[in-house]
Amino acid sequence: MANFSAESSKLSSSSPTASIQHPVFPASGVSVGFAIAAIILVAIALRPGIVSMGPLLPAIIDTFQLSHSTASLLTTIPDLLMGLLALPTPWLARRYGRDPVLLLALLLLCIAIAVRAFANSVDVLLLATAGVGAGIAVAGALIAGYIKGNFPHKAALVMGIYATALSFGSTLSAAVSGPIAMHYESGWRMGAGIWSALAALAVMAWWLLARREKGLVIAQSRPAALPWRNRTAWLIALFFAADNFLFYAVLSWTAPMYIEYGLDTATAGFILATFTTVFMISNPILGAISRSTDRRVLLAACAMMAVIGLAWMALLPTSLPFLSIALCAFGLGGAFTLGMTLPLDNTHSVDEANAWNAFVLTVGYLIAAAGPLSVGVLRDCMQDFHLARWLLVLMAFVMLAITPLLKPHQAH
Repeated sequence: MANFSAESSKLSSSSPTASIQHPVFPASGVSVGFAIAAIILVAIALRPGIVSMGPLLPAIIDTFQLSHSTASLLTTIPDLLMGLLALPTPWLARRYGRDPVLLLALLLLCIAIAVRAFANSVDVLLLATAGVGAGIAVAGALIAGYIKGNFPHKAALVMGIYATALSFGSTLSAAVSGPIAMHYESGWRMGAGIWSALAALAVMAWWLLARREKGLVIAQSRPAALPWRNRTAWLIALFFAADNFLFYAVLSWTAPMYIEYGLDTATAGFILATFTTVFMISNPILGAISRSTDRRVLLAACAMMAVIGLAWMALLPTSLPFLSIALCAFGLGGAFTLGMTLPLDNTHSVDEANAWNAFVLTVGYLIAAAGPLSVGVLRDCMQDFHLARWLLVLMAFVMLAITPLLKPHQAH
């Protein structure tokens, strides 16, 4: 990896296009372009297993006669696993090797998506969803580590590419799942199951990458302690939790909500696709304009946009829904990008940053899992989404209230 540091210097001084086309990891013979292509294919495959459920929830509810609370588990279970598996995944990679574990996770994702499409009972539906969540959780954690380890001087650029690819997968599945379900006789099953093809493509891409690495030995170091007693770490985790609470709640229930308001499945899916598209667009924009490590002004601006967009949806849900959802999405997407940088702003080494990231992901996703579930429970109790919409507005205010406290502790 020492030779790769020199190669990374070339990346820093060259144009982004040139950096993708020519350099090679000397220790493994893997071109940077091939590695980035594999990262993109994996990232695109990691979200449709969750996002496709939004446009398809009404049909799934009808098929299995589910309550909205039970239906919310199709998103809540993956969220919980993304939090629960954030801590043990690095140990699994150290014990069994990064590539075998990552390939197994992607294979699990592929199989679980397919099995869920053929589910004939609620138990199989939820068990397959757990497989989807476990595959996403483990693969996502390991891809982030791969980027940090192999692109030390271009981590921000490659993480931006990775985040954009994640959002692209979300947008694609949000826009297409509903129309696919309407077009095919098998309905929601085709709309949910087709995304196993993307996971299969990701398995192939990473298998080829692992083969080209030719037995590269990855240096291991002792992990840093988790920041359980650090006030700043908890504030970052809570901000990240609030942002993802809102993201997954909106992701899960926007389409069903607008279907209840009388829109067809395809139009409701396009509203959801607008959310994921604008979320994707905001990722690189906020990352590019945020230069200072004290990001509180931009964090507050993003939180305020989320407040306004969600309040608009709560007060006038059928008035210009594409505009209100876009405003909400831009705020949440920008807050997500900036929130992911906060652990880096507060740490001084790769190991410490990894420990903070694991802590933030664990706390954040465990809390965020309550988002889809709470909306589903309130929908069942009130027989409509009115109170649930205001819960989301309240959570956006919580996110806004945390922003003044997020000054990096190095600057204190």
